[in-house]
Amino acid sequence: MPWRNAMGQALYGPDGFFVAGTGPADHFRTSVHASPAFATALLRLVAEVDAALGHPSCLDVVDVGAGRGELLHGLLRSVGVAVGVSGEPTRSGRSGLIPARVGSPETLTPTAAARALASDPSPVAARLSLKDRVRFTAVEYANRPENLPDEINWVSEIPDEITGLLLATEWLDNVPLDVAVHTADGWRYVLVDPDSGAESIGELVGPDDLDWLTTWWPSPESPHNADRAPDRALTSTDATSGSESGFRAARPAQGSSLTARSRPGCPETPHRNHTRAEIGRSRDEAWADAVRHISRGLAVAVDYGHLKEDRPTDGTLTGYRGGRQVPPVPDGTSDVTAHVAMDSVASAGAEVAQCPYSLVSQREALRALGADGGRPPLSLAGTDPAGYVRALAAASAVAELTDPAGLGGHWWLRQPVGIPLGPAVAR
Repeated sequence: MPWRNAMGQALYGPDGFFVAGTGPADHFRTSVHASPAFATALLRLVAEVDAALGHPSCLDVVDVGAGRGELLHGLLRSVGVAVGVSGEPTRSGRSGLIPARVGSPETLTPTAAARALASDPSPVAARLSLKDRVRFTAVEYANRPENLPDEINWVSEIPDEITGLLLATEWLDNVPLDVAVHTADGWRYVLVDPDSGAESIGELVGPDDLDWLTTWWPSPESPHNADRAPDRALTSTDATSGSESGFRAARPAQGSSLTARSRPGCPETPHRNHTRAEIGRSRDEAWADAVRHISRGLAVAVDYGHLKEDRPTDGTLTGYRGGRQVPPVPDGTSDVTAHVAMDSVASAGAEVAQCPYSLVSQREALRALGADGGRPPLSLAGTDPAGYVRALAAASAVAELTDPAGLGGHWWLRQPVGIPLGPAVAR
């Protein structure tokens, strides 16, 4: 059967990998699982979106592909304790980010903080009640986990009329897609036996998929710059170059036996004689649909991927099971994933939102949110040894999240809908 059908059945069927079992956290490591610092950085982004929206009475935070709700659970724990007098998440060592810098909101004197609040035209009560206004919603096909707090809604489809922040952390890479190979007579679909993973070559790709390939995945005969480029009028990007994207061979994540999903391809998969392509049209449609559910706010996709000028000639399809990378066999017992054509997805979302997007590495995105992984000053060890140890541990956790050779090389696609790009987004 086509790879798209096989992936859909293996991942989201009644006994699929993401529907049955204990959840993805037992099989691979993501930024959500790596450190609470990731959720704390996102909490700062929540506060920025809240401010851009004028502090609405209900602020949505929707996590698409929520796993077992780990990210929203972390945000829920943080939002009540990490909001200071200014209404913004703190940046102290307690929050898992870097220690507060002199002059940052959390180091203001009470008088200065009062002046900051007085100069803010928004209602003080609204800024002090962020935790009471946030509505958390997890979108996942699996049944609701038993230990999930009641404050987190659990649904199987993206809700309508979202006002706030939509998150998709390592979701698009699991949206099923078709695979093609370039043969003497053009692009043809790759078929797969779902029980064994054995592949064969099928019929010529359909018109819609051929159009996507022509636009976004250059064939061996075509120079990379011969095809249509993304609409730059809708693009605001400072993405790292292909050489800095970080998608090299990854190592097992620190502090865990699980492998972070950041490696292209699978070492156990033999080299093929044809140029392969993973047709991202289904991912474009999924992201466009997600953006379409937002009335006003920000959509953020965090994933590993590639750009048009650096598409992998052998593809990236692979699997994960039990903390290890394995061959991509779509039998429902393992994760089946492929890197995301981030520029294509971004273009599809911008067409819906009609707003410029930002595409940067996770390293840049987290640094903009205050997480830079810098070591605390050694002098702190003499004055506050326990505080130094805590700050050093927090810095180590952030360093893993921002490592360009691992999780820090993931892409952050940030698509505003009806709001301007905020300071942490418009870098």
